[in-house]
Amino acid sequence: MAKKISWKPGTLIYPLPAALISCGSSPEDYNLFTVSWMGTICSNPPMCYISVRKERHSFNIIKESSEFVINLTNEDLAFAADWCGVRSGKDYNKFEEMKLTAVQGEMVKAPIVQESPLCIECKVKEIIELGSHVMFISDVINVQADSQYIDPETNT
Repeated sequence: MAKKISWKPGTLIYPLPAALISCGSSPEDYNLFTVSWMGTICSNPPMCYISVRKERHSFNIIKESSEFVINLTNEDLAFAADWCGVRSGKDYNKFEEMKLTAVQGEMVKAPIVQESPLCIECKVKEIIELGSHVMFISDVINVQADSQYIDPETNT
């Protein structure tokens, strides 16, 4: 059996899924950015989190509106997820640049990405400063799924 060696602390849990996070209260301030630090933290009530650097353009949008949408990606959205992760919403209208459709959420003012297979509408419950990132702990208040992924007999 191999001997264990202590190594410097770090974030070594991989792979991390990439999702497009959409935010903004009106079409004028809608933005998209890519996050990998997110996840489920409670099932009853349904809750999740995203961790965002304060320097990100969307940080203040989410902090002020207390809403965002986690838009899961697929192969068709891979380029957009990469592109939106390395460009700032201060400089680009990412929905237009990526030819994505912004549709206001059903339960939040933030937009969903219509092309995403699953959109999770979130309301921020708590904000925790962690260091390099700030965690937005949120209630999941609605989920929109493409009908092609739902079994009509079981509605699951």
